Amino acid sequence: MNNNNFKIIRYPGGKQKILNLIIKFLPPIETIKGKFVEPFAGSASVFFRLSPRLGLLNDINGELISFYKGIKNYPKKVWNYYKSFDNTKEAYYNIRNRKPDKNNLAFWAARFLFLNRTSFKGMFRYNLNGDFNVGYGGQDRRWIINQESLIYFSNILKQTILTCKDFQKVIDSCSEDDFIFIDPPYKPGFREIMHSHYWFGKFIFDDHIRLAKTLHSATDRGVRWAMTTSYHRDILELFAHNSIERLPKGTGIKPGMITNESKEAIIINY
Repeated sequence: MNNNNFKIIRYPGGKQKILNLIIKFLPPIETIKGKFVEPFAGSASVFFRLSPRLGLLNDINGELISFYKGIKNYPKKVWNYYKSFDNTKEAYYNIRNRKPDKNNLAFWAARFLFLNRTSFKGMFRYNLNGDFNVGYGGQDRRWIINQESLIYFSNILKQTILTCKDFQKVIDSCSEDDFIFIDPPYKPGFREIMHSHYWFGKFIFDDHIRLAKTLHSATDRGVRWAMTTSYHRDILELFAHNSIERLPKGTGIKPGMITNESKEAIIINY
């Protein structure tokens, strides 16, 4: 099965559509002696395309990391739950309102995948209680998923550490043999996200400043890294001593629309 152009989940800000552009800037996967690390996992499109020998995926969204753990350990059980859910709007809201049992990781993962694949535009939005509250979007994208694809992704995750921590702790733990790919939350062309409509929490400019300091510290330790981020002057100034390239294609002002007038940059330290 060829999954090179397949993503397991829909995720705002995912890099699936510009993977080929990004990978050109990254070192060959066989030259990475340690772990391939993503502190902001999201849909982990780059990670799954490269299929590293050793990896670490981290995200502050605990439900997302639990989903990856479920796929890693129980792909067939996840599939059995997933295919058992009805193809109706009523079923969507029943499953959305059902609190996941943390002792049943396979069901939790299947629920997450079902909501992701059938929610409105694949959006991620949580209320103040931390409950997922996106409306129903339909079944059109649900059956792209099958048991074979879940097993495929499970196999990639077998040698992958999955964590739910602040990004700084993850980056600070990396050594010179590791490689870090960073794709923090950002709105292309802007220096910060002002609303949490699409994201699990907020990532403001102070977080960008903290991220820059953390990455510069990693550079001092000999760690190689690459980051996609907003092509905004205030953010780029934080990395004035690194190599900065404007992506020839990427997201512009309108979310999700790929344009030749990209508002995204890739920054590398090697």
